[in-house]
Amino acid sequence: MDRLPKIGLPIIFGIIIIVILLAKSSVNIGYGEAGVLFKTFGGGVVTDEPALGEGFHIIAPWNKVYLYNTKQQEVFEKKMQVLSSNGLEISLDVSVLYQPQSDKLGLLHQTKGENYLDIVIVPEIRAVARSVVGRYTPEQLYSTKRDAIQNEIFEETSKKVTPQYIQLNSVLVRDVTLPPTIKQAIERKLKQEQESLEYEFRLVTAAKEAEKVRIEAQGKADANRILSASLTDKILKDKGIDATLKLSESPNSKIVVVGSAKDGLPLILGNN
Repeated sequence: MDRLPKIGLPIIFGIIIIVILLAKSSVNIGYGEAGVLFKTFGGGVVTDEPALGEGFHIIAPWNKVYLYNTKQQEVFEKKMQVLSSNGLEISLDVSVLYQPQSDKLGLLHQTKGENYLDIVIVPEIRAVARSVVGRYTPEQLYSTKRDAIQNEIFEETSKKVTPQYIQLNSVLVRDVTLPPTIKQAIERKLKQEQESLEYEFRLVTAAKEAEKVRIEAQGKADANRILSASLTDKILKDKGIDATLKLSESPNSKIVVVGSAKDGLPLILGNN
């Protein structure tokens, strides 16, 4: 009985050591994460094998795993100061949607590290935004070219970050802020252009309506001219005779004297 505590103590110590070793030898990788394995005695960062996926993993206690978020993430650059083509200062609000390339996570960790957002993405987006905006005037930035600017920033930034093991999903230009005086001048110009377009539209509409009336009047005039040219004396007499015969069939009492009217047309006399 006196020997039991002496025997049990090493067992307890052994269990504690095993628990510690298990704790250091296991890693649990959560949803939307991946792990980069660092082999302390085996070459450092593992780049020639896929990153550790979600779930529970057993590793050597002297190795280490660096966790990375592999889901789409967003960085928001607010009030980024850039210059237009004519040297005016413009303020941009830009959102960038990105994520690491999961199949090259080891290379990203080895070359850039966990702080790749501040090392790669933010500097590149700022540099590209300045370059792209510098090609346009404030008026283009404010009105017609925002989509083009957004696409150019995305395409040029993507070319720069993709070789650095980062996937760029989208770039969104959320706001373009101009100096107040420039903004007011552009708005006045746009309003004047809109009013001019409306006036030109009214002129075109009125011209088309006038042309329509002219064509209708010309058609009526041409029809009357053709009709007048075709109405000879003989046709008029025949028409008059036909009309007289129809009237003679009326039940009203009358006397018809043929050939007594002007131009030899029948003459109708009532009993009055």
